[in-house]
Amino acid sequence: MRPGRLGIGVIGAGRVGAVLGAALRAVGHSVVGVSAISEESRDRAATLLPGVPLLEPAEIVERCELVLLAVPDDDLVPLVAGLADLDHWQTGQIVLHTSGRHGIAALAPAAARGAVCLAVHPVLAFTGMSLDLTRLSGAMVAVTAPAAFLPIAQALVVEMGAEPVVLTEDEFPVVGGILARVREETDRNTRHALRELADQHLDDPARLAGPLMRAVLENALAAGPERPSTGLTGPENS
Repeated sequence: MRPGRLGIGVIGAGRVGAVLGAALRAVGHSVVGVSAISEESRDRAATLLPGVPLLEPAEIVERCELVLLAVPDDDLVPLVAGLADLDHWQTGQIVLHTSGRHGIAALAPAAARGAVCLAVHPVLAFTGMSLDLTRLSGAMVAVTAPAAFLPIAQALVVEMGAEPVVLTEDEFPVVGGILARVREETDRNTRHALRELADQHLDDPARLAGPLMRAVLENALAAGPERPSTGLTGPENS
């Protein structure tokens, strides 16, 4: 299923929203407006979505066929409810959020007004730069939606160049939480190791440790969850 060309509005020009908006624009959808609060997000919108006007969330919902909600996890539920209280959601409008913490239940106020609700969470560490568009190609994206709307979510993900992974409503936040923990712990451990190496007055800690870190990660992924990882030094020399 290939969705028709849609008028898209992006609420939240963070690292995820601006990139996904740009990816959908690249395949022929029209980005009608973007909501951006901070100076950083406005700059990001100008870079990745040039020419797209800055609009308030209510304006975006009123004007767009597809509303992409890429706001912080804690802001999603009150935002959706607030727009519902003001009677902005429209029957048949596609509402898509990117939070890994919430399933489609977070969009219940919009669904109650006839919106088509989808949850789509890219499994990717975003930088908010054009590099992410390349990384998005071939990336995995968790999706959940009512059965009747699932093909729409899958088609949108495929159009972005990514691969959809269908999860149930119960699985979606659990998997999202695990992936968030993986991202945070990997980033924290990597930065800690680089700081310790820098303390030894090394000019380029990343160049020294990078091959080791990549090899450890690749070996662990190849081994799978059941097989114990093997050290890259010591045991291999015995």
